[in-house]
Amino acid sequence: MLVTIEKPDDGHGHLWAVKRHITNRKRQTVSNTSDFGTFGRFVEKPLGEMSPEMREAYELTRKLRGFVPGPHKIWLANPALSKTIVPTGAYFQRESTLTKAEIEIATNIVNGRWRSPYASYEHEIIGEHDGHLDPRHVQALIAGLPTSFDDPRQQVVYELASALVAARLVPLGLYRRANELLGDAGIVDVAVLLGWFTMVCMTLGAFDVPANAEGLDQ
Repeated sequence: MLVTIEKPDDGHGHLWAVKRHITNRKRQTVSNTSDFGTFGRFVEKPLGEMSPEMREAYELTRKLRGFVPGPHKIWLANPALSKTIVPTGAYFQRESTLTKAEIEIATNIVNGRWRSPYASYEHEIIGEHDGHLDPRHVQALIAGLPTSFDDPRQQVVYELASALVAARLVPLGLYRRANELLGDAGIVDVAVLLGWFTMVCMTLGAFDVPANAEGLDQ
């Protein structure tokens, strides 16, 4: 559509014409429902339509996690990679040297850092209910606001995770305190957990998954 807009005389006797072309394609892009799937932009496959490889990855996820959590729905699109990812998530659910509260402290920090609506919404709830963290602390973690914890281990997890996601150096004193309280294994747990949830947030961001996404019930 062409639109001509007359501009008042600027004193030089010129009549200005502004021509604007609005394409149908641009308007369709804004409202085209094909841009969205069942989980953000991702279009999930029903069980009956999954390839054998995808179904195998799906069954492994169900076996190790009990269900198929948010980003795992998307990782099924790459079954071979999904099968390598799932055991790490299961490790943090069952075998981590960190407590659930400590896991949720680090998790909410990194989810907030990457501004992930879905992950932040989910783990704000999980942090409060499963991690038994004060809601005000969880809110501060997501928002990047200062907070503190009475438990020494929780405090050092908070400080270590905050330093790492802010792309700052971990000072020697902080490392020593973390090592004394968590040990080398605990420091590894924190570092890998931050990497794990960075991967979660990048996946959710790429597929524009909103906070209220649900996906297929399967």
